Amino acid sequence: MSLNLSPIVRMPQVKVGREAFAPGERVVAEEMPIAMTYNGSTHAVMMASPADLEDFALGFSLSEGVIAAPDDLVSTEIIEHETGCEIRMWLSERRSASYQMRRRALAGPIGCGLCGVESLAEVERPLPSITSELQVSPEAIAGAMENLSDAQRLNREARAIHAAAFWRPEQGVVAIREDVGRHNALDKLAGALAARSEICSDGAVLLTSRVSVEMVQKTARMGAPLLIAISAPTALAIRAAEGCGITLLAVARGDSFEVFTHPQRVALTQP
Repeated sequence: MSLNLSPIVRMPQVKVGREAFAPGERVVAEEMPIAMTYNGSTHAVMMASPADLEDFALGFSLSEGVIAAPDDLVSTEIIEHETGCEIRMWLSERRSASYQMRRRALAGPIGCGLCGVESLAEVERPLPSITSELQVSPEAIAGAMENLSDAQRLNREARAIHAAAFWRPEQGVVAIREDVGRHNALDKLAGALAARSEICSDGAVLLTSRVSVEMVQKTARMGAPLLIAISAPTALAIRAAEGCGITLLAVARGDSFEVFTHPQRVALTQP
């Protein structure tokens, strides 16, 4: 069976009004189970949009600490199954040994519900320390979020898809990925940037979602000093951003936003 690997599809519907029923179609987001496998063993199964799967594989592998660099993935293959997709990845010899040790640690302890996490202590694994001299004005931040909205091609059609983008003050949005899952969108963005060997210390990650601690962790591993989101953060996300040096801006809508950590990167007057 060949799957539909389009991230959006047309589905029949009936529009109901006060005095009429009108059959028609609506463009909706597709989602399916995506199995992440390393060296023949399943690591996690994610519900995700079937698009940019190579970017997803690389970004997920980096953000979850399975690999340290893109060349730790020797090969990546997308395998279609009747009910979903498998992203079949093979690790370098160097990473295979450490991955096998990690898999042995997973046998027995009760997990805490996060991918690849074998104990509660692992939830707050040490993050890179983010240092950057980047400063941006409030006007530039408002413009960045407007750019994000304009760049959401899939969401304009389906109205149910998250986006994560990387933005630079002098370039605007340089990369964007969309997915039904906010974590997936950010992993896909991380993979796309890593594949291009992009340095992230001179720009910001933009999100259409709330900010949970995993979103801060993934941003830190990308090396981005600013995280800007449309919705609010959690308390743990704020503490994580403060601890690793990320400037966290949230509730960024129109000309206003809220600064939660490291406000020195917001230039209230032109630098």
